[in-house]
Amino acid sequence: MSGSENGGGRLAAGPRCIAIVGPFQSGKTTLLEAILERTGAVTRAGRVTDGSATGDASAEARAHGHGVEPNIASCVFLGERMTFVDCPGSVEFMHEMRAVTPACDAAIVVCEQDERKLPALQVILRDLEEAGIPRFLFINKIDTATRRVHETLSLLQPASRTPLLLRQIPIWKNGIAIGFIDLALERAFVYREHAASEVVDIPAEEVGAEKEARYTMLERLADYDDALMEELIEEIEPPRDQVFDDLRKELREGHAVPVLFGSADRGNGVTRLLKAIRHEAPGIAAVRNRLGVGEDGPPLAHVMKTIHTAHGGKLSVARVLRGSIKEGDTVVGSHGAEARVAGVQRLSGPASVRESEAQAGDVLAFGKLEGIGTGDSFGVGKSPPRAVASVAPPEPVFSIAIATQDRKDDVRLNAALAKLMEEDPALIVKHMPENGELRMSGQGEVHLKVAMERLAGRYGVTVERREPHVGYRQTIRGKTTVRGRHKKQTGGHGQFGDVVIEVEPLPRGTGFEFVDRIVGGVVPRQYISSVEIGAREALNQGELGFPVVDVRVTLTDGSHHSVDSSDMAFRQAARIAMAEALPKCNPVLLEPIQSVEITIPTDCMAKATAIVTGRRGQILGYDSRPGWDGWDVLKALIPESEMGDMIVELRSATSGVGAFTATLDHLAELSGKPAEAVVKRAGAVARHA
Repeated sequence: MSGSENGGGRLAAGPRCIAIVGPFQSGKTTLLEAILERTGAVTRAGRVTDGSATGDASAEARAHGHGVEPNIASCVFLGERMTFVDCPGSVEFMHEMRAVTPACDAAIVVCEQDERKLPALQVILRDLEEAGIPRFLFINKIDTATRRVHETLSLLQPASRTPLLLRQIPIWKNGIAIGFIDLALERAFVYREHAASEVVDIPAEEVGAEKEARYTMLERLADYDDALMEELIEEIEPPRDQVFDDLRKELREGHAVPVLFGSADRGNGVTRLLKAIRHEAPGIAAVRNRLGVGEDGPPLAHVMKTIHTAHGGKLSVARVLRGSIKEGDTVVGSHGAEARVAGVQRLSGPASVRESEAQAGDVLAFGKLEGIGTGDSFGVGKSPPRAVASVAPPEPVFSIAIATQDRKDDVRLNAALAKLMEEDPALIVKHMPENGELRMSGQGEVHLKVAMERLAGRYGVTVERREPHVGYRQTIRGKTTVRGRHKKQTGGHGQFGDVVIEVEPLPRGTGFEFVDRIVGGVVPRQYISSVEIGAREALNQGELGFPVVDVRVTLTDGSHHSVDSSDMAFRQAARIAMAEALPKCNPVLLEPIQSVEITIPTDCMAKATAIVTGRRGQILGYDSRPGWDGWDVLKALIPESEMGDMIVELRSATSGVGAFTATLDHLAELSGKPAEAVVKRAGAVARHA
């Protein structure tokens, strides 16, 4: 074939970058191993089950038996460099895929004939569709298939808004797929274990099925090719080059998703998949167009992943979009940070090979780009480039409180957490000043467990975990007036402050209000602000053990001493008055109520509503999810105390795809035994603090 990358033929498009994505345990890492073996990058395919795979090489991935971060490996196929990025399939690590795919030429979506995984497949395909990433669908595990391929296509099509285009049909023998017929080439292939398939004549009994399936494929292609449509109407056999041109065009323009199949575990169907990528996937020029990057200009790269290594320091895995970048170059990031490239490496799982420079299309690791993070762009020159594909991290759905077992490790913990958050933007750690708690939040229980394992394994910092504090508050129902007097004689100047305050409730959500009604200077003007400060301090922890809100404090009277009065004395007098007043005002506990939007497949609605009501939630209503066939949005109000592990239960009930967002809606009174239990628990925690 001949022509340009954007034209009818295929010209070498530079090094390729292909993401391997798909639902949890669909065989992505096994497919990567088969590709590496087929192309000679490894002598023998590793296995996930025994920890010998090039991908999933980290201790955490092997401990959990699945990917927890992108794994990168390169190979050469028919003279062309290809880099594959194996992305985690677990919903808790799907944000890693979203950071990788914008700079990829195309994606291989690995799936299987399992209707339970259809919702996860739909989420992945939707992400790729919205990002404009060309994609191949690889139906894995054909060796254990129980459905005919057309039944499988009907099963999978609802997960894709783009038509699925069948490129192959299986050759069956005794109910087992022993090979396939390529509908574009009109050739038959018989599988060989861990080797390229053998070309054979199309079996006589399959000729009719091949003709029918090929005509269906050509009809789909003709939707966007008038010349091909005329040829089909006139029963003219289209030239093979024209068919491949149409396949290439429809993939790149997002009109079709080519469907191939095989068995990653046996190495079946791998060569044809590689050839489809080589001939039909776009190259770096198409990525530049999609990201709005011109061909001309200074060298530019996009960071797909940040890694902190034990001995080599920080590595920024990036795709070079134009130009070349070499060791020693000074680069500037999209946020203005300048750095000097300290080495360029090609990664293959945990191994690396030093390179002299990175060319357009390469995916390499650049050393010590401080201040440049995942999702940033960087380039050679003095002006910061725009971030061409910044992806916002998802909102956290699961939180724990962490603390070091030894306080002397706190400094090391903070340094280690900074590195983990730079590697994984979906990991969020915040210090809660209200209670001194260090709160770690993320995408699920396993996500945070992996972070804790990395803290221990990589940085030698072991942390303890517990349930995070719930943001309980207390307020008052009643009103009272009290006097607070602080008098102390210590020799020389004493301490004297005397105030009369009125304490009363305010409407919910008002906060704190301080009113000065002093007349005649009984409390000198310079001390009134100290009275307010003392009153505010007293509200930090009320009688029930929680901060007090929605209170008005009015300073009505008092007295002072010309020598012994001071700011501190009046501040203390206000605290004494508040300590006496609050218990007299009928204190009441308030619990935070979250406004929650839950997205779920429609057929999981009954399970989702049961989860909400089982957590003292109030259902406000539900509606169809805009633009998502077969999905709904459930709106509810749920107490914060009930939401700790809700994501675990929700995912269990929705094949792993249920999700929610939550924001504080209001504070509601909590009384009776539930309130007593909260107060008792808070008291026990305070005694042991």
